[in-house]
Amino acid sequence: MDKYCVFGNPIKHSRSPFIHQSFAKKTDQTLEYDTYLAEIDGFSKAVYSFIDKGGKGANVTVPFKEEALALSDQLSERAQLAGAVNTLTFKNGKIYGDNTDGEGLVQDLLRHSVGIANSKILLLGAGGAARGVILPILAQNPESITIANRTISKAEKLIEQFNNDKLSACSFEQTIAKEYDVIINATSASLSGNLPAISASIISNSTVCYDMVYGKSMTPFLIWAKNEGADKVIDGLGMLVGQAAESFDIWRGIKPAVEPVLKSLRASLDTE
Repeated sequence: MDKYCVFGNPIKHSRSPFIHQSFAKKTDQTLEYDTYLAEIDGFSKAVYSFIDKGGKGANVTVPFKEEALALSDQLSERAQLAGAVNTLTFKNGKIYGDNTDGEGLVQDLLRHSVGIANSKILLLGAGGAARGVILPILAQNPESITIANRTISKAEKLIEQFNNDKLSACSFEQTIAKEYDVIINATSASLSGNLPAISASIISNSTVCYDMVYGKSMTPFLIWAKNEGADKVIDGLGMLVGQAAESFDIWRGIKPAVEPVLKSLRASLDTE
């Protein structure tokens, strides 16, 4: 039986086994998918051990995405530009690295009928989460992507890597009095119950607000956006399932339906 896993540390509470096992069941695929706790200084050893045991592919979560990039023999363009790998494929004695996070985000927005083409996008944060979604968003032909960060130099450094005139950088404070169609929170602020330091003046009822973080209840960023008048707010659970669907397609050549698994996963969160 083909074996897959997700590497991380910690990893116990990963949703990936549930998602991929659900995909396999719904697409009549026979496979195993488990969590794999890798030691902080033992990621490469864990990967090679998994390959030796017949592993066909793996997902990678924190804190190993950059190590997975370095370990790969061949990288997709989106993995190179993301500077991180979340999907490994083991084939013909080589390790192939890809990054499906950005495509997961894009597909989730499209599933919610959010128009990206010709839209003005505000991307909050200039870390790895933001970097991983820029190329797939650009592929949807937005009018512009503004990357706002507390430290503007970090945002400026990020856009230099993409060489695209649709990208611009600013500080959180400089977003004031500007209009955006879609605001994507790629900061980790929601994890600590905080908000990015942006003005409520940029929120209108037509603004779509998306938080890459998800939880049992609405994130602080989405609560704030809703209170400031945003009609459509979306959390990152669909992105999680969407990036998994992309990985599944890479490995199995089958694109599973996201919606049934997303519905089941949302229901399981509600009962925790």
